[in-house]
Amino acid sequence: MTTEQVAVRVPSALLAEVDEMIARGRYPSRAAAVRAGLETLAELERRSAIDRALLEGYRRIPPTASEAQAAIASLRDAITEEPW
Repeated sequence: MTTEQVAVRVPSALLAEVDEMIARGRYPSRAAAVRAGLETLAELERRSAIDRALLEGYRRIPPTASEAQAAIASLRDAITEEPW
């Protein structure tokens, strides 16, 4: 994988929080923390795009009444099976 170096300015308070995460062992370095943040941001955007596509699909072809009832029943069953 090729990489590129990026220089950014970060508010001191945010950098202090990152440094605290490093001190607690959550990340080995500032660079690792920044990479993790960017990976998380990219993943959230991918999931958001999927959500938007699903919503658009349901707007174009809404579920029938029986499909909606089956979905609600399935959800209730799943909640009932939870061990909480």
